[in-house]
Amino acid sequence: MKVTIAEEILLLAHKEDDGKPLIPSTQLDPALAGALLAELAVNERVTLDGKKVQLVDPTPLGDEELDAVLAAIAEGKERKAAWWVQKLQSVKLRARLLTRLARAGVLAEERAKVLGLFPTTRWPEVDGRTEAEVRERVASALGGADPTARTAVLIAVMHAAKLDRKAFPGADKARVKEIAEGTWAAEAVAQTITAIHAAIAVTAATSAVVAAS
Repeated sequence: MKVTIAEEILLLAHKEDDGKPLIPSTQLDPALAGALLAELAVNERVTLDGKKVQLVDPTPLGDEELDAVLAAIAEGKERKAAWWVQKLQSVKLRARLLTRLARAGVLAEERAKVLGLFPTTRWPEVDGRTEAEVRERVASALGGADPTARTAVLIAVMHAAKLDRKAFPGADKARVKEIAEGTWAAEAVAQTITAIHAAIAVTAATSAVVAAS
């Protein structure tokens, strides 16, 4: 099954057995938004003009989520990568991608209530072949093989969201950092990774203020 980098992030970010997330939404949602933007850069649809995301090729990629972002970039004024990550991240984006994986038979959607009151949804894995392929690519790169641009983006996004520590706990931290900060990254991708870090920091700070008030 062909999946986006954002969907690969989701597969790695949920436990296979019970479908519970490995990282909080404050880290996961910016990572998903950044993954969409970075994938457009990898496919040479966008680049950076100065520090702003600039359209290079409006040709659709054939994926609903990626093409929606591409169309939004084409129709609007040029913005920084950080602006796009903030705009794109949402619970709705995460839900759409998870639902798409469930409809494809990769995940199952299980609804329940915590303490009989609070609704919750888990996403246990049904077909592990897609995630297994993703893990094989990542493990190969972390083991020393040269990563493709796509795999390097995946690792960089995971690292930005601190998912690498959960999904690949035995990985060499120096190797993860080497790939995440490597010279393979186009400037648009590098700025997107920086934007993910910034979005996570802003969300965390906002949550802390709300909790203290």
